[in-house]
This record gives sequence, structure tokens and C-alpha cells, in this order.
Amino acid sequence: MTARRTRPVRNVRTPLMPGTIDNPLTLDPRNQAPMNPTLSEIPARTSDDFASHQNRNLEMQLMPEALARAHMQQRLYEAEHERRSVRLLAARRLQRRAERASLRARRALAMAVMQ
Repeated sequence: MTARRTRPVRNVRTPLMPGTIDNPLTLDPRNQAPMNPTLSEIPARTSDDFASHQNRNLEMQLMPEALARAHMQQRLYEAEHERRSVRLLAARRLQRRAERASLRARRALAMAVMQ
């Protein structure tokens, strides 16, 4: 007896392995997995929705600029605050110096009057 050659079985699929578009798991359209909707099936956006979407994109693009602007304003505020504090310290130092000079002048005047 000669051994009978059998053809290899092709396209054997397990239920875990889904089909592809070219080679679906089943040819029956009712049993096929639903397709993702195409662009023509997606409802068109209204102009207001489109405007808000564009506005949101514009806001996202301008965020680094707004962040840099806020950062610069903060740095300007800190620099101005630092300048004010330096001026205040200098004014207090000059005031103490003037008070000491005033006391020296009073003492000198008192000594001159007493002699």
C-alpha cells in the first residue's frame, strides 16, 4: 500500500485569532466584527464646535508664551520688591547716621554753652 498524500489544511483559525480585512474569520457579514466608522459616517461638527476646538488648539499653542509672560511679570515684581527693600534699608541707615550726627551736634552745643 502506498501512503496517501494529504493536502495541508489551510486557513485553520482558532477562535482567539480574529480575521483580517482581506481574510475575515467568517464570510457571513452578520457574524463579522463591526468596522470602525468611516469619515463619511461620522457626523460633521458644527461650526461652533469647530471654533471651540480651534480655540482650544490655539490656547494650547499659546500656553508657553503665557507662561513666559507670567514668569517675567513675577520676576519684575520680585526685582521691584528687592529694589524697594534695598532703598528702605539705605534710608534707615542714613536716618540713623543723621540721628547720631544730630546728637553729636547737640552735645557740642551743650559743651559750648556750659563753658
